[in-house]
Amino acid sequence: MTPERSDRIKEVLSKRQANIALVLENVHDHHNIAAVMRTCDAVGIQDIYVLNSLIPKHDYFGFQSSRSANRWVTIHQFDNAVECFLELRKKYDLIYVTHLGESSISVYDINFTQNIALVFGNEINGVSEEAIRLSDGNFIIPQVGMIQSLNISVACAVTIYEAYRQKNIAGHYKENHIPLPNEQELKESWSTKEKAAIRKIAYKNFKKL
Repeated sequence: MTPERSDRIKEVLSKRQANIALVLENVHDHHNIAAVMRTCDAVGIQDIYVLNSLIPKHDYFGFQSSRSANRWVTIHQFDNAVECFLELRKKYDLIYVTHLGESSISVYDINFTQNIALVFGNEINGVSEEAIRLSDGNFIIPQVGMIQSLNISVACAVTIYEAYRQKNIAGHYKENHIPLPNEQELKESWSTKEKAAIRKIAYKNFKKL
């Protein structure tokens, strides 16, 4: 691995955000999960919780379409909502779900500089009643069209880029960021994965000769 690539890994890790995570509840399409992974990597979100309480556990996330984003984010898988939320409570002060209800607030009214986890439901039914009950509140993305819904990967992107905007203004991406608890471990893991990818490419090129 080149020194430039090593420096790139160090720079990216320095901007990872320890106080925000995404939860995907019973999302059927692994390509949607892959798209979310890619967007999370883009804004420095390291931890993604995949909660499958109604569908089988995912063993594939559309890695090719995610441009290998799976290499750079951490996936936590759960099959029980209570257990998942208990784990979230250890790290995050607030948990919000995307849900249209009487008490729902706009995504633009959320303070994303707090320790927060965001829950997105599946493509058809949204978040479960159990997730709503276990959360601290609901939020929506304002819309004025006839179809009052967005694809889950789009909804995630809109939401976390609002989070990025607020956190960037607050200075969360500067050098005095809150370090990830496992930052050194991630650095070593990323370096190992990068070296393995380089060897794989070199082997493929060798076979073509």
